[in-house]
Amino acid sequence: MRGDERRELTERVTAAYGQGRSIRDIASAIGRSYGFVHRLLAEAGVDFRTRGGARKGGRK
Repeated sequence: MRGDERRELTERVTAAYGQGRSIRDIASAIGRSYGFVHRLLAEAGVDFRTRGGARKGGRK
């Protein structure tokens, strides 16, 4: 995938990630692999969230 098609997909993926969707969810929605989506986000300079999401309770 190259050029305008890749640029448009990168914009969509970046927007979805910025809205809180997981890489895995985005990959499933667009029919691509986790690695492909991660690579697009990295190339776009996205600051990745930490893994695992919010924790409940007071465990540390």
